[in-house]
Amino acid sequence: MSRLLSIAVRERKRGPMELLDSASVTLNKGVENDFRGKPGNRQVTVLSKKAWRAACDELNLTLDWSIRRSNLLVDELELYISSGKIIKIGEVELQITRETDPCERMEETVPGLFNALTKEWRGGVCCRVVREGEIKVGDEVEIYEHNK
Repeated sequence: MSRLLSIAVRERKRGPMELLDSASVTLNKGVENDFRGKPGNRQVTVLSKKAWRAACDELNLTLDWSIRRSNLLVDELELYISSGKIIKIGEVELQITRETDPCERMEETVPGLFNALTKEWRGGVCCRVVREGEIKVGDEVEIYEHNK
């Protein structure tokens, strides 16, 4: 069983990431207090520790996950080619809408990181909230087909 390892939000574009122990996730705002949380297909971004570690290993670096600027870090969850699937964290359900494309900010932060993240969806996934609720670090996480 996978677990939620960390939660992060930012108040504005290019703003600093703030790490949280818990958060509300809503249909209207995604992860509460995150500037990208508007309704749509990119309300919440999820990063797998396994994929992040693979990108870092490729660069021979140890990097904090928050430089990826995702909202949620989960351990060992396979997100590659997962559009349409549901990620369940506690009572919250997120539908994966697409891969989170790396941006130029990744290359500005660490040379080579952009290319390392483009492989096998290592940059994570974008999601829309389908069931709101509270999440906290340590919550169980599962991924399943939408028609479960």
